Amino acid sequence: MERYFPRRRGCPLSQPTMKRGLKNRHLQMIALGGAIGTGLFYGSTSTIALAGPSVMLAYLMGGIVIFFIMRMLGEMAVDEPVSGSFSYYASKYWGRFPGFLSGWNYWFNYVLVSMAELTAVGIYMNFWFPDLPQWLSALVCLVSITALNLVNVKAYGEAEFWMALIKIAAIVSMILLGLGLLFASGQPFPENLSNLWSNGGFLPHGIWGLLEATAVVMFSFGGIELIGITAGEAEDPDRTIPRAINQVIWRILIFYVGTMAVLMALWPWDQVGTQASPFVQIFENVGVPAAAHILNFVVLTAAVSVYNSAIYSNSRMLYGLAKEGEAPAFFLKLSAHGVPVRGILVSSGITLIVVALNYFLAGHIFLYLMMIATCAAVISWVTICVTHLLFRRRCAAEGRATRFRSPLYPWTNVLSLVFLAGVIFFMAQVPDMQLAVLFLPAWLLVLFVGYRCRRRQG
Repeated sequence: MERYFPRRRGCPLSQPTMKRGLKNRHLQMIALGGAIGTGLFYGSTSTIALAGPSVMLAYLMGGIVIFFIMRMLGEMAVDEPVSGSFSYYASKYWGRFPGFLSGWNYWFNYVLVSMAELTAVGIYMNFWFPDLPQWLSALVCLVSITALNLVNVKAYGEAEFWMALIKIAAIVSMILLGLGLLFASGQPFPENLSNLWSNGGFLPHGIWGLLEATAVVMFSFGGIELIGITAGEAEDPDRTIPRAINQVIWRILIFYVGTMAVLMALWPWDQVGTQASPFVQIFENVGVPAAAHILNFVVLTAAVSVYNSAIYSNSRMLYGLAKEGEAPAFFLKLSAHGVPVRGILVSSGITLIVVALNYFLAGHIFLYLMMIATCAAVISWVTICVTHLLFRRRCAAEGRATRFRSPLYPWTNVLSLVFLAGVIFFMAQVPDMQLAVLFLPAWLLVLFVGYRCRRRQG
């Protein structure tokens, strides 16, 4: 079976190697791109409905925990910058099954994210072209981004740089424009600010609604850990990865908490509609129609950007799994430019499923994909927390100091694990999310069966 599953970390590679073509500016924007996507621009509709103005707290709490998890991953990635980092670290410090589970779960998670983003592309295109089939928009995006990723890693990085730049400029502009609208009357204390505590109060559905919203909010942060996947292709990872990760917390404060604060102040939370993006609708309601078209372009760019990163990360994860012997050697093949072409084509091909789903179930699948992807993301984050605990224990036993230490170890690990358990619990309390929670143990069982079959073949 070695023909299909090579030996772990020992199979000879008589082929091109991956290139370190991602520069510091690429990594900075990739870190931002992973944090700004459909979960914020479109998925925020459901979180606003659950929590009202207190959705700001939901993003803040979730963001702090994600920052802690990013620091854990960053410590391992700086110490050992490899492609497909999740699987490699879990396998080395925890065991073969956690390595297998984390790698294939992350790949599956990003397949779901890819499907959600392709669905969102169709939704945003319908804002301009109501009669355009969603499946057609999804197909055009899939083919274009797949072709881009087949070129080289620099092409991916450059495209992500510019798409992330568009998102950042738009959010900053939106916040400034929103503040301008709030203070347009010339009053030092704008009347609109009362929207933050009127219409049922700051916590219209109580603490319970806030905690349920926090569970949904976590989808917005899915993908932010992509910075760890880039370690194997980053120039000077010792410097660029810590810089990118340390900036995550203030980005969360500005892009998530700041944006929600402006949106909730501009318009009563219970009047935010569910068509297109809440960003687009609110700007239409305050009489800025041109801004609505600009913002629709931005949210479309955001969806394409996250799909771009999904194709990139999935191909690298399959490559990393193949190097560990946990995926077929078929995925070890690199192009002359160091691109895992087969991983890209297989990952992209599987997301074609969503094109069919959009044909038969247009308008109904986004929330389902979002919730299942959140469950898969929780598995990845739990794996990072536990693997980091074991990593630090190994380092202490060997007397080895790391260069980018996670703060407040091990308390942040414990806090993060408790928080993630709470996310699953509150997802189980929301009717629309219960199917995803039921899916979680079934998916873990599938992974375990797949692992046992792999061991028998090996």
